[in-house]
Amino acid sequence: MTLLIVGLIVFLGVHSIRMVAPAWRDLQMRRRGALAWKALYSIVSLLGFALIVYGYAHARMEPIVLWQPPAWTRHAAAPLMLASFVLMAAAYVPGNIIKARIGHPMLAGVKLWAFAHLIANDTLADVVLFGSFLVWSILQFRTNRRRDKLHGVVYAHLSTTRDILVVVLGVGGAGVFMLFLHQWLIGARPY
Repeated sequence: MTLLIVGLIVFLGVHSIRMVAPAWRDLQMRRRGALAWKALYSIVSLLGFALIVYGYAHARMEPIVLWQPPAWTRHAAAPLMLASFVLMAAAYVPGNIIKARIGHPMLAGVKLWAFAHLIANDTLADVVLFGSFLVWSILQFRTNRRRDKLHGVVYAHLSTTRDILVVVLGVGGAGVFMLFLHQWLIGARPY
């Protein structure tokens, strides 16, 4: 569990720098250069991610079960995960209606992903992992929306074609991941 917690601190910590220390971040980018800052950021992020994956896998070997989730929570997680994938796709397709309305669909997708996994899983490692991501994404989303409002940022909606592409990518990605990759990568079949 220690490696999972350290990984979460490293990964979410580096992803929180702009939220908690924007002036320091800007100073580091000026001092080091944008490319060097992004390289360092990426290396630290990957290290944190690797610790999360390893720590979570290790914690699952000796699970501390906290409760027995009702069967309906697994069924409720499915549409939440589908919506999460659509939101995440919306983060990468410019000019779609979801990004225009939400502003930060990746963070909204992370919120749904974390919540879906919290209600459907039952161990301490699940609560630590998904609870951390849920709290972080809520705080980050709120901060980013507030910053957008302060700076008058508006996300454009360019075409319905882009909206359709977001839904197709999200639903396709969810299908592939939930039917095939989840079992292979995580070791648990969601359905």
